[in-house]
Amino acid sequence: MRRVLVAAALLSALALTACAPTAAAPASPSAAPTGDDAASPATSPTVAPDAETADPTCETIILSSTAADFESIGWKAQSEPFRVGATEVPDGILCKWSDGSATAGTVQMFGWAPIDATAAEKAENDLVDSGWKREEGTGDEVYITENPDWLAGRGADGYGITYLFGDGWVKVADTKQSLVLIDWPPAQR
Repeated sequence: MRRVLVAAALLSALALTACAPTAAAPASPSAAPTGDDAASPATSPTVAPDAETADPTCETIILSSTAADFESIGWKAQSEPFRVGATEVPDGILCKWSDGSATAGTVQMFGWAPIDATAAEKAENDLVDSGWKREEGTGDEVYITENPDWLAGRGADGYGITYLFGDGWVKVADTKQSLVLIDWPPAQR
């Protein structure tokens, strides 16, 4: 029971910190740049060239801090092919994080796959035709979420397993709010 409570607290903290700014503002104003520093452009984080072409893994599709937090409580990831319903989506990955026991009380699920517009439309329609609910997201993004009447467990916002379809990709998580923890591909960071 204690492990379940720790896992639930960890997930809540992760969901809240995923939306927090990553760096605090300086406590005191800094001096204005002078000389060559004043003319140099601001640097931005870069993604290693290999990261752009690397295959997604359970440790790389979610925030690295999330993977580290799961590992710190003894959780491991099990990967399997990404599916929308019964249809496997090539080159995707579905990860289930838990303590690895056959009776794990808490499992966190995250997945990502590349998908073209035709396959995405078919997948969305297949889910909706089988009772899932469709919601418009931002821009061209579409959420497809479990019918609330089926839910045994749901997130804080009342959603269970939810797919998010975007331009050339699809994500899935065990709750809609957990989708924010998926940080793949590197080009979208």
